[in-house]
Amino acid sequence: MKTKELLKGNDLYCFLKRSYFKWRTYLVPDRLYAVVTYWIKYRKYLNVKNPRTFDEKLWWLKFNYHHPLQIQCADKWRVREYVKECGLEHILIEVFGHYSSVAEIDLDKIKAEEFFLKCNHLSGGNMIIRKGSTNMKKVQRQFDHWLKDNAYYFGLEWPYKDMKPCLIAERVLQTDEPFGLLDYKFFCFEGEPKLLSLDIGVCNTDGTHAEEYYRNFYDMNFHPLELKETREHYMVEKIQKPRNFELMIDYARRLSSPFPHCRVDLYNIKGTIYFGEITFYHGSGCNDFQPQEADLMLGSWIDIRKYSNEYIEYSSLLPGEVVRESLNCR
Repeated sequence: MKTKELLKGNDLYCFLKRSYFKWRTYLVPDRLYAVVTYWIKYRKYLNVKNPRTFDEKLWWLKFNYHHPLQIQCADKWRVREYVKECGLEHILIEVFGHYSSVAEIDLDKIKAEEFFLKCNHLSGGNMIIRKGSTNMKKVQRQFDHWLKDNAYYFGLEWPYKDMKPCLIAERVLQTDEPFGLLDYKFFCFEGEPKLLSLDIGVCNTDGTHAEEYYRNFYDMNFHPLELKETREHYMVEKIQKPRNFELMIDYARRLSSPFPHCRVDLYNIKGTIYFGEITFYHGSGCNDFQPQEADLMLGSWIDIRKYSNEYIEYSSLLPGEVVRESLNCR
């Protein structure tokens, strides 16, 4: 087993990692942390003051655009109510239970032989539980670590800072389609879907988030694009456009309409559409879009001039600080 895998479940390692990132936020200014981290990762200067690229605009939004509705929509549990308010309750995946810890789960009360267990406050933080074969002690230990994590301290994604962690048990989406369960990620700008990222093989057989998987890009006519972001393309010519693709676009449009930018994730199994999540900072603002023209194109779709003077800066995120509600939400 690799050293990285061994460390993931180590209590001391997890504690030190959480402590490091938490105290970093008190000792290092946010913008300095962003610039240094980005330089270390890509050897590129992150211009947060006068942003042009997609990543630069995402970091600008982290520091300057803060709307209360983002807190609800980033929460994988509370966003379900928002989806209902948008008239899309029928695309929600069936939920078996909602818990504050694994110890609360009564397997006898869940009317399914397997279920998908996930955290509401993290990217990843999920696995499939199979009755009779899953070691629940190992599951509890892993989720105890995940429930203590706070995504804000890792990437300064402010909606997560004061989010109350919980667990959601939901139905496992099954498909016999040749490429497995495809993850359709719509990049939306001011309520208009403009780019589709299609992730292939993102989920391991045990339901955990895969380290290695593929990613194709398409326009809104499902024409494949040459641009790449971090991952390689996969059998672009063999993946077919869903027959109700336009309906998926409409759902993404409805869900994204209050925001300058977000990513709406959907699934489509033989024409049945399911909601995944809403993400405001794709890759936490650390992405490798190629070519550079594509990075600038996505950046141009976020017009920060519309938000520069409408929202107070909220970078310190002190408890009780008031955010001006200047945008009509659903």
